Amino acid sequence: MKTNITYVTAVVFHIAIGLLIYLNESLAKIYFASALVYFLYRIILVGEKQKTFEILKACAYFVGAEVFLRTTKGAISYEAGKYLVIVFIILGMFYKGISGKGYPYFIYLMLLIPSIFVASTTLSFDANFRTNIAFVLSGPLCLGLAALFCYDKKVTYRQMSQILLFMLLPILTHTAYVYFYAPDLRDVLTNTASNREAAGGFGSNQVATVLGLGMFILGIRLFINSKTMAVRVLNMLLLTFVSYRAVVTLSRGGVIVGVICILIFLFYYYIQAKSKAKNQVLGVFVLFSTALVMAWFVSSSQSSGLTDKRYANQNARGVQKKDVTTGRKHLFLEEIEGFITNPFLGIGSSRAKDRRIEEEGQGVTSHNEISRTLAEHGVFGVIILIILLFKPLDLRSKNRKNYYFFAFLAFWFATINHSSMRIAAPAFIYALALLNVVNEKNPIHRKQLKKQQV
Repeated sequence: MKTNITYVTAVVFHIAIGLLIYLNESLAKIYFASALVYFLYRIILVGEKQKTFEILKACAYFVGAEVFLRTTKGAISYEAGKYLVIVFIILGMFYKGISGKGYPYFIYLMLLIPSIFVASTTLSFDANFRTNIAFVLSGPLCLGLAALFCYDKKVTYRQMSQILLFMLLPILTHTAYVYFYAPDLRDVLTNTASNREAAGGFGSNQVATVLGLGMFILGIRLFINSKTMAVRVLNMLLLTFVSYRAVVTLSRGGVIVGVICILIFLFYYYIQAKSKAKNQVLGVFVLFSTALVMAWFVSSSQSSGLTDKRYANQNARGVQKKDVTTGRKHLFLEEIEGFITNPFLGIGSSRAKDRRIEEEGQGVTSHNEISRTLAEHGVFGVIILIILLFKPLDLRSKNRKNYYFFAFLAFWFATINHSSMRIAAPAFIYALALLNVVNEKNPIHRKQLKKQQV
């Protein structure tokens, strides 16, 4: 009961933060500073055995809060989320070290360097070298360091649930803020294009991605962290609420990824579960389906059917659009062409965006990390992708018990294919897939021997 009360309190508290920051956006800076001080305090003072757990919780919290802090300008910089994850991870390496078996990720980090030197000769004169390089490589750097730290480190299933909870809480804050920002969607939705206003005044792609992550985590909690009917109903309502606000951003990628990852998680959880747990999964699946159906019908009603047309790839008049990728295919092919013309060293970090500025007058950033990596890193990019794709599978071949593994890996891969690495979430969740998740040790109760009376 105490755990349930604590969970409900944390949820209500974070939703209240969203309302307060909506009423006074300057409070976002206090929120950011308070969270930073809290987690640094916890990391420094906690016992040695809990260091890894506290560091992962700190990273998870700022991964969940990153887009919200960008929206409200609460952080010290636009890329603060990624930089803080990097700082926490370096602290973790200082306290807990890294596994020598994760050396391919060190090679991966080294392979990022040549593109910087290439960029120094290929970027246009007007481009800000430092800013452009930092923007493009902060995500890959975050992933490499997090992967090095997490590789084969042990956490329990209970700790993993707590890590995901710390990621979810600021997403609930963000969802509340988005709702108060645009409660009546009829005022802001006029066509089927991704909508900035419905996303809380920020980029709908990033907002939908993080809300899709919230859907994913709430789906997991609904199935494995809802021990009572009251908590199940609460999680079902939260899933409905977050899903609804994700759908009405009209940015489809984050929503689709969230649903796919829940289903992948559910498949692996179900096949490993005992017969009693399997029966519970089938029962809870009804609540899960109800939550998604409710979210869809509410979003369809509130958008006057625009969400239905958006997901059917139609415009506001119901006419089928020719390009289902909304321009992403063109960017993808451009970057593949860059790889073909410069297969050895690539075109250099950030050159793909810089080239679009020169040729088209606008610097549209890549939506696909695969094509961007190939274009900007050349043959080194091929090796980078091989490491990222196959090293986790090598780890999985030695430990098949982690039912989070494929869902986490799917989130990373699907997200970088529709949103690149604009945010820290895909990098950090990729690293979580590399953890060695184990069952809690049951305490051994020893009977005391009675002293023989002489």
